[in-house]
Amino acid sequence: MFPKNAWYVACTPDEIDGKPLGRQICGEKMVIYRGVEGRVTALEDFCPHRGAPLSLGFVENGRLICGYHGLAMGCDGHTESMPGQRVRGFPKIRNFAVEERHGFIWVWPGEASEANPTLIPLLEWAESPDWAYGGGLYHIQCDYRLMIDNLMDLTHETYVHASSIGQKEIDEVPPTTRVEGQEVITERHMENIMAPPFWRMALRGNGLADDVPVDRWQICRFTPPSHVLIEVGVAHAGRGGYNAPAQYKAASIVVDFITPETETSIWYFWGMARNFQPQDAVLTDSIREGQGKIFSEDLDMLERQQQNLLRNPQRQLLKLNIDAGGVQSRRILTRLCEAEQQATSSLIASA
Repeated sequence: MFPKNAWYVACTPDEIDGKPLGRQICGEKMVIYRGVEGRVTALEDFCPHRGAPLSLGFVENGRLICGYHGLAMGCDGHTESMPGQRVRGFPKIRNFAVEERHGFIWVWPGEASEANPTLIPLLEWAESPDWAYGGGLYHIQCDYRLMIDNLMDLTHETYVHASSIGQKEIDEVPPTTRVEGQEVITERHMENIMAPPFWRMALRGNGLADDVPVDRWQICRFTPPSHVLIEVGVAHAGRGGYNAPAQYKAASIVVDFITPETETSIWYFWGMARNFQPQDAVLTDSIREGQGKIFSEDLDMLERQQQNLLRNPQRQLLKLNIDAGGVQSRRILTRLCEAEQQATSSLIASA
């Protein structure tokens, strides 16, 4: 269950360098490529001639050429030509609304006529030279909502990420959760603690002592359909915590764009944006490497959790106070999906 009339991250620009990319998003198989004048295009991954995947073809002069018999597709989904054949009367295939923004390719898998580019989230860190970003992509076999649950409750860090960002103080400080419109915010503030290994590394990277007490914060923000941005950081204790002056802290934004592939698999675009030492490429690589390891630990847990749930569909899961962020996020998603289904039913009834 996922909203289709929404913007999802489909890929990064480097994934379509010189070749088309086949990707399934919200159950829709599509081919993404650079068409005329380098503009990103997304079409149904289905050649109208013999049904071959267009993603197995190539791009020539902005046209997508089927790798089976050479049929050329236009960016609007109409066939344009084929060697020795007349094909302009072929039925149009579906084209998806797509935008390139903030270093990502965004796609709207629902009704293209309803796609509004202004709904793509504003990512100031992606456009400013005062910030550095490094990230990656994981393909994970789990329901996208399980990943949202994971990110909106960071209590698991103590156990899943014990050697990097976990510490017992996370368990000792209860999170608070609130809903503002369609945004869910869960936050936790820990005072006068020692930083775990990952954050000691970040402190050193910003030229700060790593062997003194710190104040630590985690502010998780969910926005539909499946974006979670998490403000995280540490500051030398007694300097104001989250509001401490820049010279006393190491703070970042954990970037999580979760794109459903199917009901039980996702494309997970992860990364970290920071506004300290943005010119330090070595530090960026070090943080990316550390984050990649952390998220790989989540991967195994989530896939095994999904397998358990599929084997036991009758089991009711327990809900605790720490689950409030995930529960509220799911409620918003349920409302959005139900509204889409009602709109679709109304259109069918009026046809």
